[in-house]
Amino acid sequence: MSVTAARGFLAGGVAAGIKESGDRDLALVVNHGPSRAAAGVFTSNRVQAAPVRWSRRVLSDGRITAVVLNSGGANACTGQAGAVDALLMAEHTARVVDTVPHEVAVCSTGLIGVRLPMDRVMAGITACGGALSPEGGEDAAVAIKTTDSVHKSAVVTRAGWTVGGMAKGAGMLAPGLATMLVVLTTDADVSADALDPALRTAVRTTFDRVDSDGCMSTNDTVLLLASGASGTVPDAEEFAEAVHAVCLDLARQLIADAEGASKEIEVTVVGAATEEDAVEVGRSVARNNLLKCALHGEDPNWGRVLSAIGTTSAVFDPDRLDVAINDVWVCRNGAAGESRDKVDLSGRSVTITVDLCSGDSSAVIWTNDLTAEYVHENSAYSS
Repeated sequence: MSVTAARGFLAGGVAAGIKESGDRDLALVVNHGPSRAAAGVFTSNRVQAAPVRWSRRVLSDGRITAVVLNSGGANACTGQAGAVDALLMAEHTARVVDTVPHEVAVCSTGLIGVRLPMDRVMAGITACGGALSPEGGEDAAVAIKTTDSVHKSAVVTRAGWTVGGMAKGAGMLAPGLATMLVVLTTDADVSADALDPALRTAVRTTFDRVDSDGCMSTNDTVLLLASGASGTVPDAEEFAEAVHAVCLDLARQLIADAEGASKEIEVTVVGAATEEDAVEVGRSVARNNLLKCALHGEDPNWGRVLSAIGTTSAVFDPDRLDVAINDVWVCRNGAAGESRDKVDLSGRSVTITVDLCSGDSSAVIWTNDLTAEYVHENSAYSS
């Protein structure tokens, strides 16, 4: 049920004709309260889509009643006309669900630089309004897919309250979030001031640690809406943990469905002087295309891990670096360790552990291999 697992929410997804495929491509999520508290995190890309700019303004008062989302077009780099289109989507959604435009967030995903077919979008919003249901979460999750092969949802239930969510994303997955849209919902009674830190803390170690291809989107949006329908005010720490659990589940689903991926790679950096060092090293390893190709070919080429570490500003002694691939310590003290022949890369899951031997901090980055299928997918994306 994803975004409708929490009480107080309705959702729906319809085929509005935005996509040539005829698949579902427009979704609504509506919060019926009694609370309308909300928080959000957006792309850090300096080129931002019109819906991102609109939704940032909407969230300034920490209140959202509805979210309208479309796939099949990003409404990014579309100039003033695109800004007007985002406003029109908010205004029409407000009429359909009986709220005001400045309580409607707008999210779009798809090809950059192309105007949305607004006649179809408007008709789709009307149709989706008539299809809203407490069981509509799955339809909404399907409607926001682009190159995703599967829709993505997650739910965590605690004593008397729930956090649910849906996500889309399969390419342009890199820090500053990913090319993803995420809507999280909860029926816990939590104020906007409490939602914001819980969301930002969760995003920092989940979505912001997904680094599939080093490419940052213009449309990344993560929203958290609270209805308060359970009447339960949760412990702040327990609530933050539940939000983190849903975000982590969705983030791992994004990597699992990354375009063309045949390996899911978890890079764990330990022994770092600071968390920032651990993150920098993890990202460098995750973005090393030579290494990603090697892992696709099931070659445990640990030298490429060391070369990636060496490009960073992290504190380390090159003669004290240790690296394990699938728990085999193939590198010890900056040189050959156990035989690379012991590394089994036949499965889909790959773990790389880097010990910088320089401190007590750590971080985890998730990535995937580089395949011919990824190149094919992105060579013909706009045609």
